[in-house]
Amino acid sequence: MNKILRTTKALQQLGWDQLWPFLRYQFRLRSGILRRQTPIGIYAEAAQEAGKPYLPLFPLPNLGYLRAVLGEDTPSLLTAAREVTEGQVRLFGGAFQPLELTPTGKLDHWTRHTGAQHHGEDIKLIWEPARFGWATTLGRAYLVDKDNLFAEAFWSLVETFAQGNPPNTGPHWASGQEVALRLIALAFSAGLMAEAPATTRERQFLLAGMLAAHAERILPTLDYARSQNNNHLISEAVGLYTAAVALPEHPQARKWKEQGWRWLHHALQTQIDEDGTYSQHSTNYHRLMLQLALFARRLAEEKMESFPPRSLSKLAAATRWLLALLDKPSGGVPNLGGNDGAYILPLTTCPYADFRPVAQASAQAFLNETPLPPGPGDEMTLWLGGRPVEETPVVPNPSILRLSGLHSWAYLRAVHFSGRPAHADQLHLDLWWRGSNITMDPGVYQYNADAPWDNPLDVTAVHSTLTVDGQPQMTKAGRFLWLDWAQAEVLDTSRDELDRLTWAVARHDGYRRLGISHRRMVSVEGNTWLVRDQLLPTNEKKKDARPHHIRLHWMLPDWQWQFNNGILRLDSGKGDVVVQVRSGDAPLNFSLVRAGQALVGANTNPVRGWFSPTYAVKVPALSLAVVIEASLPVTFTTRIELPD
Repeated sequence: MNKILRTTKALQQLGWDQLWPFLRYQFRLRSGILRRQTPIGIYAEAAQEAGKPYLPLFPLPNLGYLRAVLGEDTPSLLTAAREVTEGQVRLFGGAFQPLELTPTGKLDHWTRHTGAQHHGEDIKLIWEPARFGWATTLGRAYLVDKDNLFAEAFWSLVETFAQGNPPNTGPHWASGQEVALRLIALAFSAGLMAEAPATTRERQFLLAGMLAAHAERILPTLDYARSQNNNHLISEAVGLYTAAVALPEHPQARKWKEQGWRWLHHALQTQIDEDGTYSQHSTNYHRLMLQLALFARRLAEEKMESFPPRSLSKLAAATRWLLALLDKPSGGVPNLGGNDGAYILPLTTCPYADFRPVAQASAQAFLNETPLPPGPGDEMTLWLGGRPVEETPVVPNPSILRLSGLHSWAYLRAVHFSGRPAHADQLHLDLWWRGSNITMDPGVYQYNADAPWDNPLDVTAVHSTLTVDGQPQMTKAGRFLWLDWAQAEVLDTSRDELDRLTWAVARHDGYRRLGISHRRMVSVEGNTWLVRDQLLPTNEKKKDARPHHIRLHWMLPDWQWQFNNGILRLDSGKGDVVVQVRSGDAPLNFSLVRAGQALVGANTNPVRGWFSPTYAVKVPALSLAVVIEASLPVTFTTRIELPD
């Protein structure tokens, strides 16, 4: 797209309120102002003004309750902590990787390390270990077992980071959000080991200097976080508030507190819609937002400060939204939007993909509810749940099309965007059966890898929906920027005698530039699902005889398969899942792809047939595509039969 046209469209569609702070940040970055405002320093100097950090940030949970909640999962916690002491971590909830805290190569002022890669490696892979999320594992293990080995490992790794990353030096200081998340994890985790022999006065002094240096780095680039108006702003606001609580004697503590409180509640009240939808349209970022809010509210309780009613109302609605998309048997959720593996304080032994801990803690804190049965996920509630709100809030039901079958449910994505979409995925269908995700959202994989893996899974073609003439539903204007947003509307719904949604019709206007409207009807009876896709001209009076390349796609699990006469059978281990697609009597061109390799028909797209459960991880999946060349109107009917 022409650069001037793209900028003009971005201004029109994003608004001056977002673009102006971004342009101001870019001017200050390129002019050298930010380099002068954030000089390279040393932690000892920063500690002189900080005073001794007050540890812990808030009272620790009763040890007996903590051990009772952990129960049989205590060995898992201790094993994970010992793995960290041996220098191994599971980044993004994936496989083991070395715990590297010192970037390779020559380090300069952070303004020279703002690229998406560092020495050819995705910057997120460098940043993630230094978020110190693994430190909560060491702290919790110390509390339960009182083994000083865990505390010693924590402080040794803190010293390693400090030695290799002086204030404002290198890629670990390039992002205000990364600095804020590290500040939160350091301040919280150190408090869990405050009584350990390894927690010496000298180390507390070092920690005070680190927290002060981190907070001083956040404020000068808050413009960038404001321009994003997403989890960046929430993270950095909570980071500032945390620093003020941890270092109340610092001369800047009052300013940190005021700025953190102001922008946190501005973000919560503007980024969350009335029905609880989060502006980033991502289940992973939705969880991140709720966990940051839980942590900040827990801090505020100790300072006798209350969240504004408007913020609490928005958080209650956001909690209801997450519960509406939760698969309670597995704890899974649809893999919507950006999924960069963010899990800042994993205060649970549950795996990364299990959203029940945050859902349960948020429900207690913001809804006065306990929607899930007791289990290991309750540990996060013990840490962050705090006191429930005084009155049960009345919030609208989320505008989520969740249909219910016998042992299955489905989410039909029909969104009216008010914030920047991450994926072009209108009318994607996410189907779940007995804890298994049957029709899947592919996720992300990586943002900053070499082509073709530079964020390729955000396009329409890899989601479970229709693509017309090879074009996505929206205009891709950058790695993370979609313009000309496709807007959806719900046309009709129907419920059964138990008030369960069993039938829904929605449409989107993403192909309005082609004069085409996409309408999808979904219905369920028992465990048989019918999906009818119609492509209609937007102007019914104007005939469109042009043939279009129309492609229906389904992303399915990597199970044993059989394909005959247009019918795909998948062996779930509990019976066959049967997928059948028809379009009247028209001849259909089928292709089935696994991990980029064609199993049926042909394939030229290497990103087909991959599913990314978390950042930098991709696993094989089955990609079923059905193509027809036809003029409008066109109808596809997909029948999915699940075992009883």
